[in-house]
Amino acid sequence: MKELVEKALEKIRPLLQRDGGDIELVEITDGIVKVRLTGACKGCPMSQMTLKQGVERMLLKEVPGLKEVQAV
Repeated sequence: MKELVEKALEKIRPLLQRDGGDIELVEITDGIVKVRLTGACKGCPMSQMTLKQGVERMLLKEVPGLKEVQAV
C-alpha cells in the first residue's frame, strides 16, 4: 500500500511545487494516510481544501482500501 500511496503522491507533488509547496508521507495506519504539507502549503489558508478536495480525492481513487487522508 505504501508504494501505491507514494506513486500517487508523485502525481500530486508537481502541482503543489508549482505553487511553492510540497507534501511528504508521514505514515499509513489502518487505511488512514498521514501527510505533512510543507513550504507555501504549510501556512496557506486553502491547505485544508487542497488536502481534502485534491490530495484525498486522488489517493482514494488511486489506492484501494484507503479511508482518509489527514494532515499532521
